Amino acid sequence: MHGFSYKNGSLFCEDVALSTLAAAHGTPLYVYSAGTILDHYTRLDAALSGVDHEVAYAVKANSNLSVLRLLANHGAGFDIVSGGELFRVIKAGGDPAHCTFAGVGKTREEIIYALQQGIYSFNVESEEELRYLNEVAGELGMIAPAAVRVNPNVDAKTHKYISTGKSENKFGVDFGAILDLYERAAKELKNIRLRGLQMHIGSQLTSIAPFIEAVDKVVPMVKELKARHGIEFWSIGGGIGIIYQDSLESGSVDWWENQPEAERPLTIERYGKELVPRLKDLGLKILLEPGRYIVGNAGVLLTRCLYEKKGSAKTFKIVDAGMNDLIRPALYEGHHEIVPLVEPTSAERVKVDVVGPICESGDFFCQDRPLPDFQPGENIALMSAGAYGFAMASNYNSRPLPAEILVDGAIATVIRKRQTLDDVIAGEL
Repeated sequence: MHGFSYKNGSLFCEDVALSTLAAAHGTPLYVYSAGTILDHYTRLDAALSGVDHEVAYAVKANSNLSVLRLLANHGAGFDIVSGGELFRVIKAGGDPAHCTFAGVGKTREEIIYALQQGIYSFNVESEEELRYLNEVAGELGMIAPAAVRVNPNVDAKTHKYISTGKSENKFGVDFGAILDLYERAAKELKNIRLRGLQMHIGSQLTSIAPFIEAVDKVVPMVKELKARHGIEFWSIGGGIGIIYQDSLESGSVDWWENQPEAERPLTIERYGKELVPRLKDLGLKILLEPGRYIVGNAGVLLTRCLYEKKGSAKTFKIVDAGMNDLIRPALYEGHHEIVPLVEPTSAERVKVDVVGPICESGDFFCQDRPLPDFQPGENIALMSAGAYGFAMASNYNSRPLPAEILVDGAIATVIRKRQTLDDVIAGEL
C-alpha cells in the first residue's frame, strides 16, 4: 500500500496535490509519503512479532535526515555501510547501539569512528577485514563486536548488479569456511567479540523461495555457532522487493485482492508466515535490513515535459529530470511507472521514449512505452522512486540536485533545499 492516488482528477500524495508542490517548489522534485514509510515499517515489524527481532533500516536506500528521524522516532535500528551514514544516523537522533556496519571496504578512520560511537556490530566481509578490525580495536584498547557475513551461495534471481549471495559475488565469506573462521577468531583475535552471524542474498526479491532456501541452509550453522561461541543475533538481511510495474494501482487494497493467487506479489505477511516458524526457536535476536521495501513505493520524482520531438523512428518526450536525478533505468534497467499529474480522461496511449537533458544516450526513463499523451509544460510523476533515487543522484553535467519534500497528511515540508549553482561548485578551488 502507498499514499499516492488520483483524487478529483489530480494525483495526490496523502492529502497534498502534487501539482501544488510542483508549482511551489519547481521540478525536478522528490516527494515522499511519511504515512507510507511508517506503514511499511510497522507492517514488517508486526510480521516478525513471533520472534525477538529488530528492523534495521538500510540507510543507503534513502538517507535524508528527516526520513531517518521519522524511523528512529518509531524504534527502528539502522544498517549502515559507511562512516558518513553513521554520522547521518546520529545527527537524525538514531542510536549507534542499534547500528550494524556492513560493507567490504571499511577504512581505518571509519572503524575508529564506529568503535568510539559504540555501534552494535561490524558485519565483516572477509577474514582479512576481521583481523584488521582486531588490530585497530587492540590499538584503542577496545573490544570490537563483530558478525561475519556468510555467503550461502543462493541465487536470488534478481538483477546481476544487486545479487549478493552467490559465490562469485564480492560479498561475504564462503559458506564452507565460516565454522573454521569462527574457531580461529575465537582463539587468536583477542580484541574481537563474536556477537552474531549475518547474511544478505540480494535486493528486489519478489519470491519467497530464495529467502526460504537461504534460511534453511544457514539455520544448522547458526545453531552450531550459538553452541560453540554464544552468538546473540542472526541478521537475515533485507532484499524484500517492491512493485514497480502497476505501482500506482497497487496502492489500493482492491488491486491486491483482485490478483490471482499464483501471480500475487510477495507480501510482507507471507514473508513473516514462512520465516517466523523457522526462526522463533533459535533463541537469537533476528535482525532484518530492509531499505527498498520501507521507502521505495513511498517516493515519486516529479518532472516537467520540456519538448516533444518527433523523428522518423520514434517520438521523444524530453523532460527536465535526468539520469543524474534518477539513475536506476540507466544503471539497472529499472522500470518506473510514469503517470501525469492530471488524471487521463481517455484510454488512448502513444508509444514514446521519455528522456532527460543529460548528454548521454543512456539518459532515458523509458523506451517505446505506451503512455498518455502529455504535452510540453505538463508535469508527470515517476513512481516508486523513494529508494536509490536521490541517494544515487549526482551533479553530472553540473546540474543542481533537486529538492526533497516529506508529506504527512496535509502538511508538506521541505526536507532538502534545491541546490543552487553556487552550491554545486562550493569547495572547488
